[in-house]
Amino acid sequence: MSKLLLKTKERIKLVFIFIILTISVFVGKSQTITVLNITNKQPVINVFIYNHESTTLTNEKGQADISSFNKTEKINFQHPAFKNLNISYNELKKLNFIVKMEESVLNLSEIIVSANQWEQNKSEVPNKIQTISKREIQFNNPQTTADLIGESDEIFIQKSQMGGGSPMIRGFAANRILLVVDGVRMNNAIYRSGNLQNIISLDANAVESSEIILGPGSVIYGSDAIGGVIDIHTKKPFLSTQEKPFISTNAMLRYSSANFEKTGHLDFNLGFNKFAYVSSFTYSDYDDLKMGNLKHTDYTRPEYVETINGVDSIVNNKNVNVQKFTAYSQFNILQKIRYKPTNTIDVEYAFHYSKLSDVPRYDRLIQKKDNKLKYAEWYYGPQKWMMNSVKITERKSNLFFDNSKFIIALQNYEESRHDRKLNKLLLRERQENVKMITINVNFDKELSENSSLYYGIELADNLVNSVGSEKNITNGETIEYPSRYPNNSTYSFFSFYINQKRKIKEKTNLVFGLRVNHIELFAPFDTTFYPFPFKEIDLSNNAITGSFGAVFQPVTNTQIKLNFSTGFRSPNIDDIGKVFDSEPGNVIVPNKNLTPEYVYNVDLGFSSSFYEKLQVELTGFGSYINNVMVRDNFNFNGLDSIVYDGTLSKVEALVNSDYGVLYGIQFSVYADIFNNFSLKSHLNYIKGFDQDNNPLRHVTPTFGGTHLIFTFENFKADLYSIYNGELSYSQLSTSEREKPHIYATDSNGNPMSPAWVTLNIKTSFQINSVIQINAGIENLFNVRYRPYSSGVVAPGRNLILTVRARI
Repeated sequence: MSKLLLKTKERIKLVFIFIILTISVFVGKSQTITVLNITNKQPVINVFIYNHESTTLTNEKGQADISSFNKTEKINFQHPAFKNLNISYNELKKLNFIVKMEESVLNLSEIIVSANQWEQNKSEVPNKIQTISKREIQFNNPQTTADLIGESDEIFIQKSQMGGGSPMIRGFAANRILLVVDGVRMNNAIYRSGNLQNIISLDANAVESSEIILGPGSVIYGSDAIGGVIDIHTKKPFLSTQEKPFISTNAMLRYSSANFEKTGHLDFNLGFNKFAYVSSFTYSDYDDLKMGNLKHTDYTRPEYVETINGVDSIVNNKNVNVQKFTAYSQFNILQKIRYKPTNTIDVEYAFHYSKLSDVPRYDRLIQKKDNKLKYAEWYYGPQKWMMNSVKITERKSNLFFDNSKFIIALQNYEESRHDRKLNKLLLRERQENVKMITINVNFDKELSENSSLYYGIELADNLVNSVGSEKNITNGETIEYPSRYPNNSTYSFFSFYINQKRKIKEKTNLVFGLRVNHIELFAPFDTTFYPFPFKEIDLSNNAITGSFGAVFQPVTNTQIKLNFSTGFRSPNIDDIGKVFDSEPGNVIVPNKNLTPEYVYNVDLGFSSSFYEKLQVELTGFGSYINNVMVRDNFNFNGLDSIVYDGTLSKVEALVNSDYGVLYGIQFSVYADIFNNFSLKSHLNYIKGFDQDNNPLRHVTPTFGGTHLIFTFENFKADLYSIYNGELSYSQLSTSEREKPHIYATDSNGNPMSPAWVTLNIKTSFQINSVIQINAGIENLFNVRYRPYSSGVVAPGRNLILTVRARI
């Protein structure tokens, strides 16, 4: 009987344990929490959830397990892009463990990658770095990546044509700014000193985030980074953190009225525990752009050239506000495969492809000679860019490094130029192809609790093929014509860098580094068409750059940043070997004596935040450029003018001037004023001149933007103004004064760039967990304005409608 009772007790005990375990499992499941963005219901990744005893992070679905948290304590939710939350466990139960976080315009503890190629807190970096997040990109809804960068309000965008966009940073532009995508440099051997349009090869709808270094980044990034670095991160494959695969799909359709834009986008992610794949497709089609109708009638397009059966005619434009011809289309593909066999090894393959249609060069099409339109045709042929890359990341500590990253990339870039003057039969065509291979190896090592070391190497090799021809538009016959660049030119470099971050006191961080560079260039010249005084240019340059910065925190939430840095840019094939690039009334010729230019920069920044409600940033900077490369008068075989393409033209070349000086102030304020109301504002003031006190070409007017942001559940609105100051005739560079066709005129008939202001609004409506509607109107008052140095006039009143679906 006692044995039977004992067995019965044991069975009851087992049943009781089973019931407790079952309840525990049930309760454990109910303690999975989901964190969403209150305005768009999207999951918020990497939210830091904590109390006194436990911590966790949300995963790719915005979920986290809080079963280990003490249920009597309040739980904190923290993310650098959102307002902090503090919620009790009982409140979470009432919310069904779904937390909705409100966006913040403050950026108090952002994590960045661009400063040292590895993740670190932005507050520890002495450089001024502007970040653009995924949520900002999606809400701002830019047509191109150039527009995406420009909406930071701290980067100025110039456009010679609608299918373009050339960023300007602190008086630098084009090949003085380094473009980086997923850790790989895009700048190749033919990136020119004039305005560049290559950034639009990147699909804005595939960009995950962007970080912009304002000022030299040459220690980490080498040549071309003397003005700044635009570091773009595209969509990455997400692995699943659960047993089930992680599957997500996003689709988008967008319409814009100013250029009758039709854009479609689709991307999807398939993720398992060790393998993931992401694919992205975008197609955009744009009609001719319509400008505003208030002010500056000299910007209108009253006439254009139409060619019928080989005969050119100048015809009247039915609508002078429609910019004939600016239409183009674009197609982008992004594919990535990720494999993570262990917790320490991560392998990623990426394929990028972009193709544009023919893109009319609008600023040339409105140029006149003898009071008549000069060109019947001027367009860029299809611009193609393809990149294959492999990245291997290892996070395994040893004697030499804690983390390592190896990236090898092969890029193939094609571009062409096609132009024909009015009533001429010959269409001049020039095609370029650049193949570039790059290798980057980066390491980091924690030397002690207060000191970290970052170091690495970079190699690049460019091969430039360039051909030219002339085609008779009536019979299609072609003849050989001088190429734009020396065919079979090469450009390569090797560099090594080392950077250290050291915390010397509780309130002070020091960052200092050094980079050693070796660059080689070879350009063979064909004397068939032009009697060059040399047959080849063979250059070899070495350069050492360095930086020293300090971040001091005198009191909580206040920082003072001081950064000294040097940068350099070695002449590339475009600088040194360009074969007769015609400008209005000028001809550019090669200069074999061109040498690298150097910049010496200082930044002094102040940042302070108050009660997690207000943040103020002020940065002053100054740059001294030695041996600055500028266009200047030159001789070709002893002649200061030559006949080129039937026109007597003044000879110019890129030469090393003595020096240039740039200085300015950048001011920003961010405020979370009320629970649903925020403000942010930026202002940029820049000045620059050469040794003769002449204005530098890429110094922009004072510009900025102010935003009033309203956020509610499932709704967000941004009422904002963009503004630019005036540049008078005396403030324009010499080269800009020679382009009166793109400027307004002052009372003396001289070209000048007027001030302008626009008022705009953008909104988003989250219909349900799947559908979102974006609606906005740009340039509400339909102002007619042209951004500084741009050929194309900005859009007039522009209605934008977008439908997004997320599954």
